Amino acid sequence: MPARPRALTPDRSARHLFGAEMRRLRGAAGMSLEALAAVTKFSKSSLARFETAESMIPPELPAILDAAFGTDGIFGKLYALARKEIHPDQFRRRMELEARARLIEDYTPQIVPGLAQTDDYARAQFVLANPKATRDKIEELVTARMSRQALLVADPPPDFSMILDEAVLRRGIGGARVMRAQLGHLAELALTPTTVVQVLPFEHGGHALLGGSLTLMTLDDGTRVAYEESITTGTLLEDLEVVADRQRSYDLLRACALSPGDSAAFIRSVLEALPA
Repeated sequence: MPARPRALTPDRSARHLFGAEMRRLRGAAGMSLEALAAVTKFSKSSLARFETAESMIPPELPAILDAAFGTDGIFGKLYALARKEIHPDQFRRRMELEARARLIEDYTPQIVPGLAQTDDYARAQFVLANPKATRDKIEELVTARMSRQALLVADPPPDFSMILDEAVLRRGIGGARVMRAQLGHLAELALTPTTVVQVLPFEHGGHALLGGSLTLMTLDDGTRVAYEESITTGTLLEDLEVVADRQRSYDLLRACALSPGDSAAFIRSVLEALPA
């Protein structure tokens, strides 16, 4: 029995409306995904993700669909709205993309990235962020964060690159015991075949990514996305030009950071300076 197609929710966003119209017109034309793939030159799996708003619409697709369905520019207009809107359920969507990533590149200015945190460090961070939260709620958040790290030991694992501002290492979270374990974990990650850790020292000064953290992800189909995070909000970026701009800023920052070997030595020096 064939699987039922995923339900669409066109009222949620312009991207969802784009996908719903794409499926509606494809059905009206009596076209299968395979037939539309032959017309558009996109794969069946990619088209399925565009219809369900699981992937950002590529900029060349709207004109192809308008030509195929004779829709006089409607897909182009929907795309103009979709590329500017903030994606609903962004963090959930970020987690879905993270699970598909083959390369993850992080820049963090203040705290250790979630994928590299120890459980005690994560726990201390959650308590600081919400001191009124119950112990059960804190433990639920810690468990969720630790479960994300399973992808680093998947077969095969993604490549994981981190640029850590020196403040990440110097800012004590949870006390000396917690920081010693956390810095030790970072030093260990610096020595694995699939992780790269680089430190950006204070002496470097200003740069284009000041003011927030950035995650770049290259997915299993070659798509690149970015996720920017501030104190309480995050923004998923899937527009190709915007992501390319963030990638350029990240690459310039990486060129100015310490080498992985020097970074590991720097982390160990900060660790050794902590109280026993």
